Amino acid sequence: MTDAPSFVYRFEKAGKADAPPLLLLHGTGGDESDLLQFGAMISPGSALLSPRGRVLEHGMPRFFRRLAEGVFDEQDVRKRALELGAFVEDARRRHGIAAPIAVGFSNGANIAAALLLMKPDVLAGAVLLRAMVPLSDPPKARLDGKPVLILSGQADPIVPASNAARLSAMLADAGAKVILRTLPAGHQLTQVDVSLARDWITSVDARVA
Repeated sequence: MTDAPSFVYRFEKAGKADAPPLLLLHGTGGDESDLLQFGAMISPGSALLSPRGRVLEHGMPRFFRRLAEGVFDEQDVRKRALELGAFVEDARRRHGIAAPIAVGFSNGANIAAALLLMKPDVLAGAVLLRAMVPLSDPPKARLDGKPVLILSGQADPIVPASNAARLSAMLADAGAKVILRTLPAGHQLTQVDVSLARDWITSVDARVA
């Protein structure tokens, strides 16, 4: 189809010209349909670009390999982040959309964070849901005020609150405008995530659209 890495994906056209496009990135075991409803709820009328992760772990799609729970194959993280960046750039040309806001959950949030650090120009911002630090020694990125919302769960058994705080500091040190909220929740998404993400996108979409 194209010279960019081949992803199975779904694309939904924008219903509102001024709504920012969203890049939807699912968690482990999800697919390209998982976050479409979430995306429509947090930003009605946005174009939705939703790829399926190209790595399989016991048959479950992911965006990069891991060595154990919470232990990432960082060489693969870097490779897959660059692949995803190339896909997004190609999809932008193909579908005529602006740089999207990434909306990632769990594994999808981690690859979105890596993409911010490795190819900052690909994204207009990010909503990182239950995200962890993706790279222990990231490249020196210049995020220049790029807006980022991190929503972590106080009772999350997978992502310690301290790890989400480290990610927030890492992105802020690179120049991002970060908001970190720790919710009374576990790893799964809640209605509070929907409300906070929707309010945040409404507050930033005029600047990034």
